[in-house]
Amino acid sequence: MAYIDGYVCPVPAANKQAYRDMAERVTPLFRDHGALRIVETWGVDVPHGTHTDFYKAVKAEAGEAIVFSWVVWPSKDARDAGWAAMLKDERMQSPEPPIFDGKRMFWGGFEPLFDSDDASA
Repeated sequence: MAYIDGYVCPVPAANKQAYRDMAERVTPLFRDHGALRIVETWGVDVPHGTHTDFYKAVKAEAGEAIVFSWVVWPSKDARDAGWAAMLKDERMQSPEPPIFDGKRMFWGGFEPLFDSDDASA
């Protein structure tokens, strides 16, 4: 069964192209270590909520956009092995200066509950 890593982070709007370039640069790294698909999305219609929202979750500051992304792995075991290998891979080094504040990023691993494209569902 597939396994999904999802993450959300605030990125200064001025760094949109730099973020896209970084995503393009690390995609082969993810694929080399077993990822099936990498999707990076840039928030364009992200409402501000009364009680909670993406902006509050990452403590977004003025001028920052929300990035919502996910990586599809063949299984949790493949994801665990892939991440272990990636953390040792020299290509995983962060650019200087950082494109976004990673301390305000959040992420998690998810098992699919429903997938409209999964014929076995």
